Parts: sequence; structure tokens; C-alpha cells
Amino acid sequence: MSMAATDKLDEHKQRTVSDASSFAESDLESVGVQIKLEEGHAIKYRTCSWQKTAALLFSEYICLAIMSFPWSFSVLGLVPGIIVTISVAASVQYTSLILWRFCLKHPEIRDVCDIGRMLFGGSELAYNVTSVFFILNNTFIQALHCLVGAKILNTLTNSAACTVAFSAISACICFVISLPRPLSQLSWLGTFSAVTMGLAVLLAIVFAGIQDHPFGYIPGEEPLMTIIPVKGTTYVAGMSAFLNITYTFVGQITLPSFIAEMKNPKDFPKALWAVTIAEVVIFTLAGALMYHFIGNQYMTAPAFGSLQDPYKKIAFAFAIPTIIFLGALYASVTGRFIFFRIFKAGSTHRHENTVLGWAVWVAILAATWVVAFIIAEVIPFFSDMLSLMSSLFDGWFGFIFWGMAYLTLYPGAERWAGRWRSAETILNYLIIVFGYYVLVAGTYTSVQSIIIDYTGQEVFSCASNGV
Repeated sequence: MSMAATDKLDEHKQRTVSDASSFAESDLESVGVQIKLEEGHAIKYRTCSWQKTAALLFSEYICLAIMSFPWSFSVLGLVPGIIVTISVAASVQYTSLILWRFCLKHPEIRDVCDIGRMLFGGSELAYNVTSVFFILNNTFIQALHCLVGAKILNTLTNSAACTVAFSAISACICFVISLPRPLSQLSWLGTFSAVTMGLAVLLAIVFAGIQDHPFGYIPGEEPLMTIIPVKGTTYVAGMSAFLNITYTFVGQITLPSFIAEMKNPKDFPKALWAVTIAEVVIFTLAGALMYHFIGNQYMTAPAFGSLQDPYKKIAFAFAIPTIIFLGALYASVTGRFIFFRIFKAGSTHRHENTVLGWAVWVAILAATWVVAFIIAEVIPFFSDMLSLMSSLFDGWFGFIFWGMAYLTLYPGAERWAGRWRSAETILNYLIIVFGYYVLVAGTYTSVQSIIIDYTGQEVFSCASNGV
């Protein structure tokens, strides 16, 4: 980096403004500096348009976790399930826009770990703790895709091989897909995976409606749908259902990484609004319609398991691209974070196709997939895995961080300037409190659910987990 460019970035970091509209245009200047500095390099990172960013967001959110919504609705009841879905979507949209404003003010941010350091006064301890949570969150998601990869292979092949082998195969395929270094090179596959997952959800809804009975049907016991939770629903079950919904919506942990690779970060809300609207429609319809057709008694998570053959195999097969791509996307984000810590700004290995650079990149990805495979075998339960990830990480990265980011954007008396600003400040304090509730109560219920489900189960088992 030249001395002039360094001085320009340092000068930018000293500027402080309070309103998003006033700092957006000036901050693009330093983004322009970053783009300029990448000119002439073989590997460039500031290359994503808002359309490519939207493709990455669609691939992140239009995922297999959608098929946990029917189960969540069956636990919460139809009306509470819809209310929770819309409420969580609104909160995630709002906090994601706060995140975007924070990233505009600080274009030097590359990932959520940089934000963690800023929110806690530049603390290196906060940066390192956030880094651990960031890597664990992404690795758990990779583990989920090893688990689901084995589930779909068992389902499609009628359990032709050991589940551990299928899980390892899934990890290997995802590892290969995660090898490209710039996120822009993954956007086309993200679009394809989002489309095929949308088809999988649509087919599942249609098949649930046209099949004679749900899988496992008992003659005389027709599917039962309730408006409110059934009598006897426990707090653990209800919280697990809420956490499943929350996990699917909360994806802010990757957003700073996406924004950091946009050519024009000011366009990020276009991608965000498009994805949020699609989420609310698809998630609500999938949850409500499949719950209506399947009922409480025959519901599984994911809901593909409630379909008869060959319907379940047809619908589940369309989810393969998402299972592969989304795991690869999170591995790529994790790999980039570690890679940039090893090779600092200005390093030849970061921007050129060197043997050492590629060797380190491949080694990082391989290590994350080995750890993910082990986690998948230790916690082999789909809904419990979703709940545990949601409680451990979504409290921080879905709520607490962004309430704190708002308070940082509007320090001191600024946050109480006027009636609307004061109301928004109170809202963000409530967001922080709610985040801590998700962290504490969610972790407790997730652990309790895992303990219940672990009865009689074995780790690294060859037993089929097909639906």
C-alpha cells in the first residue's frame, strides 16, 4: 500500500458523522481507494455488484432450514408460528440495516470480528473472542451440511452405505466447491442453489397436498392442525421451535464479509430488501401449508420426511445444490478470515496465485471441514443442531451486536435527540436484552433437548439417518 493511500485511509477513519445519508457518499471514496489498490492483482476482492450480493444472500437464506418451519409451526401452533416468523424477519431486517450503516461508516471492516473489536472500544480480547465465535458458528453450519448431506444420500439410496461414509463424502464435495477465493466467483452457483431449493420447497408443498396420507399415517388418525399450541407443549419444545425459526432468519454474521467485497456498498439494501420479502413469503407459506397437510402427528424435521415415496426423494433431491453450496459458502467466509490473518495487507500471497498462498488456503479449508465432520457425528440431530447454533451464536450476531452498533452510531445525547430517535434508542436497548435472553434460555433448552434425544443414540454411527 502506498504512503498516500495509507494517509487517505487514516484520514477517513478520523472523520465522524452521525447520519447515514451524510456519510454514505464520503465513505465510498475509501472504497474507491481499496478498489484502486487491487488493480493489477490476479485476485481481486472488491468485485461484487448488488446483484451478485443478492445471489449470495438468496443462497444463504433460501436453504434447507426452511423445511424446519412446518415442524416449528406444529409446536407453536399456526397463528403464533406466523407471528414469530414475521416478527423475527422484521427484527433481522432492521438490525441488518444498522449493520450496513455501521459498515458504511467504517469501510475498512472486513468481517464481523472487526465490528466486535470496534464495539468494545478497540479491544483485542473482544476481537479474539468474536473470532472464536465467528469460526465456531460457521463450522457448526458446515457440520449441519455434513449431517444433511448424509441424510439426503441415505434417503435417495435407501441407506446403501454407512452414514459416516456419506457424511465424509458430503464434506469432501463441499470442500472442493469452497476452493474459489473471491466470493464473486461463487455467486452464480448461489443463484442456482437458491432456485433449486425454491423448487424443492414448492414440490414439497405440492406433494404434501396431493399425497393420500402423510408418511407414517395411522388409519383413523387424520392430520391435526391447531391454531395455538397443543395442550402439554413444554417450554423446551416451544423454545426449540422459536430457535429453529430464528436460526433460518439470522444471517448477519456473514453480511460484513459480503459488504466488504461490494464495489458499491451503498447498494446493499437493494439486495437485502429483495431477499427479506422473498423470505417472509416462502417461509410462511412453507410452514403453514405443509403443517396444514401433515398435521402434528406426522411432522418431521426437515419436513421432507413427512412425504411418502417417491415424493420425498424427488423433492429432497432438488435440495442437493443448496446443501453443497451453502456449506461451501460458510467455509469460504471462514477461510478468508483466517487467510487474511496469516497474510496481512500488502502480502503477495493474498492477491497473487502463489504456491504458498494456495497451499495455505487449501489447508485452512481442509481443516475446517475435518472439524465440521466430527461435530456432525457428535450431534447427529437436525433440529437440535439448528437450536444449539441459534442459541449460542444468534443471540450475539443476530441481536446484541447490532443494538450496540446503533448506540455507537449515535453516542451520548444524539441517541435521545427527538421523540423518534429516543424511541429507536429504547428499541435497541430491548434488542440487546432480548439477545441475552436468547443466549441464556436458548442454550439451556437446546442442551435439554439434546439430552432427551441422545437416549440410546451412538456417535459415529453407521445407522441410517434418512428420512
